[in-house]
Amino acid sequence: NYLRLYQNQLTGSIPPEIGNLANLTTLNLSWNVFTGTISPEIGNLTNLIELYLSNNELTGSIPPEIGNLINLTGLRIYNNQLTGEIPSEIWNLTNLTELELRENQLTGSIPPEIGNLTNLTTYLSLGWNQLTGSIPPEIGNLTDLIGLILMDNQFTGSIPSEIGNLTNLTQLYLYDIQLTGEIPPEIGNLT
Repeated sequence: NYLRLYQNQLTGSIPPEIGNLANLTTLNLSWNVFTGTISPEIGNLTNLIELYLSNNELTGSIPPEIGNLINLTGLRIYNNQLTGEIPSEIWNLTNLTELELRENQLTGSIPPEIGNLTNLTTYLSLGWNQLTGSIPPEIGNLTDLIGLILMDNQFTGSIPSEIGNLTNLTQLYLYDIQLTGEIPPEIGNLT
């Protein structure tokens, strides 16, 4: 049920035939030199619990078929060269405990549906992208989160007061973005 090929020097693209491995629960291809796009056939792996593709040279957009992976608890695709918007289907993966998409070139905004991911307990990491818009107040639904990492984007608006609901946070990174307004007093709840 496990395919772990991480920390090698594997090159080329991730073959679409990977979608034939329907019983996989863990796919870890991180820390290689994979290029090309993330094949939509990855959406066939509906038993996946962990999908780790970080630290490669993957391009293109995140395929919406990733939304088929309803059992995912861990999704790490950080440090690639991915572009386009985060597909709306990701916000339906309500079993996620960690979502790390940092260090790409992702655009668009964070929708209110981010508040669906109430099982996030480790990291929501979207830093070092080109995301715009405001930080939605629904982020305050993620009350078990320990790390909220949004720095180095192009967000506007103010810090939502609902951030004070995230009382388990040990890491809050909001630097190098375009936030305005006052620091909400609710930030004092993050003891």
